[in-house]
Amino acid sequence: MDTPAPQRADSAPSSHLSLSEALRFWLKLGFISFGGPAGQIALMHAELVDRRRWISEKRFLHALNYCMLLPGPEAQQLATYLGWLLHRTWGGILAGTLFVLPSLFIIMALAWLYMAHGDVPAVAGVFHGIKPAVTALVAQAAWRVGSRSLKNAWHWGIASAAFVAIFALDLPFPAIVLGAAAIGFVGGRLHPSAFGGGGGHGQTGPRAPGLRALIDDDTPPPAHARFSWRRFATVFVASVGLWLVAMGALVAAYGLDSALVQMGWFFTKAALMTFGGAYAVLPYVYQGAVEHFHWLTATQMIDGLALGETTPGPLIMVVSFVAFVGAWTHAIFGPDSLLLAGAAAATVVTFFTFLPSFFFILLGGPFIESTHGNLKFTAPLAAITAAVVGVIVNLAVFFAYHVVWPKGFGGAADGWSIAIGVAAAVALMRYKVGVIPVIVAAGVAGLAVQLLR
Repeated sequence: MDTPAPQRADSAPSSHLSLSEALRFWLKLGFISFGGPAGQIALMHAELVDRRRWISEKRFLHALNYCMLLPGPEAQQLATYLGWLLHRTWGGILAGTLFVLPSLFIIMALAWLYMAHGDVPAVAGVFHGIKPAVTALVAQAAWRVGSRSLKNAWHWGIASAAFVAIFALDLPFPAIVLGAAAIGFVGGRLHPSAFGGGGGHGQTGPRAPGLRALIDDDTPPPAHARFSWRRFATVFVASVGLWLVAMGALVAAYGLDSALVQMGWFFTKAALMTFGGAYAVLPYVYQGAVEHFHWLTATQMIDGLALGETTPGPLIMVVSFVAFVGAWTHAIFGPDSLLLAGAAAATVVTFFTFLPSFFFILLGGPFIESTHGNLKFTAPLAAITAAVVGVIVNLAVFFAYHVVWPKGFGGAADGWSIAIGVAAAVALMRYKVGVIPVIVAAGVAGLAVQLLR
């Protein structure tokens, strides 16, 4: 896909970037967005800020900071936000949907393979190779985001404190976010030069016209991105009404106590609790899906998480696996319609899980667009970004531990995983190899190791 011509700051972004061109990118992103939220955000940054110049770095980070504050998958919300900013409401809806849709079909296919054909050694080997590559992707994301957002000792200190808080003290992510926001708010008043969030990486002077972005630092918000109470009310009523219609249809068709209604209600609540990404809400999902509703076993839940880690799209898509297995196991449409039951449940759960994300972006986006450059808002958000770097590092350490020592520190280190992970990191960071070639090569290497054993 060709990079669109740079635009002037005062021109409308959609006049130089067609919706069809943007949609091709969002669909491609849905297929290549490996590495969890950190890897997905880094990929969007590399494509949209560095390569295509659709949005400036400051505007990108400002949008990202807002998404970090919200419950739900921040990478999908960021795609929705940017799609909305570029091409109005339908641009946001289509961008967010295409970010998720490939993952839904892949998860359903893998869940069917998992339930119908059991544990296939060849598939296990591929996953064994992909996991170290995913770890390298997360490490690369921590480096990329950190190098762009940690601009001074204060930001480094916040990132380090966030890492210690989540790694050593096991503090919940919302508490870390609120603490960082408080530090940024106070710091923005007492030391504005350190907490202003300005002066992006490598942007110490005026840029040449050719380096301007379609939506640049000084590009005014387009008409559709300006706040109005009328639009606020319209989005609120439409979003709540859509939820009520969908839930009412399920109740009318299957009854209040049906599995699909229970799944829709349970995963709506889960979606509103996913502060800090999928890992923050997985204990809640485990408690409900495994222990309370008995939709699947603990082993199946772990296997589903492994699938979620090694497929494109948000990690929270593991809920689609949970729903598929639950509907299949309980044969909610009868023993002759297991695949249909699984696919229907996965689709229903995906809808109820992601609907709140669209609601938050379309409702709050205009307000956020009105605050970029305002120190009292940007200082807390810049501090939150610094804290998120520490959280991403923690995720990389978490992955590395489970990949290198799959049986814990008491067991032997997995030498093949170390070799694949190091090779993936070198390919990504040193030679700038793309995500898909690295993932494919790692999967082939894992399969080769499996066949040699």
